[in-house]
Amino acid sequence: MGAAQLGPIRRADARPQVIKRLLDLLHQAKAHGCDLVVFPELALTTFFPRWWMEDQREVDAFFEREMPGPETRPLFDEARRLGVGLCLGYAELTIDGNEVTRRFNTSILVDQGGRIIGKYRKIHLPGHEEHEPCRAFQHLEKRYFEVGDLGWGVWPAFGGLMGLCICNDRRWPETYRVMGLQGVEMVLLGYNTPVHNPPAPEHDLLANFHNRLSMQAGAYQNGTWVVGVAKCGREEGCDMIGQSQIIAPSGETVAMCTTLGDELCVARCDLDLTRSYKETVFNFARHRRPEHYRLIVDRTGAIPPA
Repeated sequence: MGAAQLGPIRRADARPQVIKRLLDLLHQAKAHGCDLVVFPELALTTFFPRWWMEDQREVDAFFEREMPGPETRPLFDEARRLGVGLCLGYAELTIDGNEVTRRFNTSILVDQGGRIIGKYRKIHLPGHEEHEPCRAFQHLEKRYFEVGDLGWGVWPAFGGLMGLCICNDRRWPETYRVMGLQGVEMVLLGYNTPVHNPPAPEHDLLANFHNRLSMQAGAYQNGTWVVGVAKCGREEGCDMIGQSQIIAPSGETVAMCTTLGDELCVARCDLDLTRSYKETVFNFARHRRPEHYRLIVDRTGAIPPA
């Protein structure tokens, strides 16, 4: 398993420039014997929701209308040639039969033959949708993306059960639990996470801790591997966290990147290690009590008792 971290991508970088970097990491993964390599959220572009843009054509230049398309095809072709699967995050634009355009923050799972076998669209969109010029940078995911409509799927692949989520999803326990209830054995996720959180700057020094905490808890509480991969470093003046890592079902990090640039970290991931957790402490069929969990799905905001 390879976690293919990316350093900054400039706003002016063309797709072929970025694909070249992905191909280099893909070749490194092959050299290390990886069957699967995970790339970050929005791996093909800079993190464009940091800018307020009113021209929809300017926004749509960051979106992919087909996958693979002419510029991304070389990545799929080389993955097939090498026999390495991949997980890729990107901005997806779709137009349905009624000419309705929709935009999602998307991740796909590609098998070792270069075929797309799974797709996820980000559900927990962070940030805001109105212009806030007082910020050093914006976080306009709620403006540029719709809430994902595919749920959290799990797919049989790579000798196990693979699940997908994206960035802010990792902070919500429901994300992992929905996949855990489908028997997930490895969760693949990419993130672009700023160091600075304008609404709560007191969290800034805890950014790396919260990143590890959320993924390690999700892994342990669902008896699953978790592979979290960053786009990081100083991108267009915005610092983003790194620490891409591979986490075992025990909740222990077994491999982690140490830079804020393009870097591959690898680990041998035995999916059978999930069994000791799924069959004992977190034997859901034996221990869960969903009749007492109604508030989780019936209520969004917290309401104190009367």
